[in-house]
Amino acid sequence: MADPARARKVAERIKVLVTQGLDTLVKDPRLGFTTVTDVRVTGDLQQASVFYTVLGEDADRAATAEVLEAYRGRLRSFVGKGLGIRLTPTLEFVPDALPEDAAHLDEVLRQVQQRDAELAAARDAAAYAGEPDPYRKPRDEDEDVEGLDPDRG
Repeated sequence: MADPARARKVAERIKVLVTQGLDTLVKDPRLGFTTVTDVRVTGDLQQASVFYTVLGEDADRAATAEVLEAYRGRLRSFVGKGLGIRLTPTLEFVPDALPEDAAHLDEVLRQVQQRDAELAAARDAAAYAGEPDPYRKPRDEDEDVEGLDPDRG
């Protein structure tokens, strides 16, 4: 079992090599604008999961997935030549959920902003339930109280 530092270095190198291979080896026009976001390698360096995103719609993503599956062997050979280790890891291409997560977060932030605006509008229109100044104040001695005559005692 390889140490985690070596696995991390191999993963970074695979990421660079797969990106170069997509530029040089894959000549299929169905390959969309693809970005390799991450590569994870198992502890024994036998399998590598390559995470990628595709700019475009669902049809572009599906076409890119087909192209990557078709070129998986050639990309593995290219990676094997560039790595220079005894065994070349098998490649597994996994679509990254990053764009969907970002769209979900944008929607949640939009909803929070809308709720904050509604709360601010309700706060501005709010008034106290009782009198504007609910505290008791001492009476002035000069003031006559209605219904009472101070001379009649």
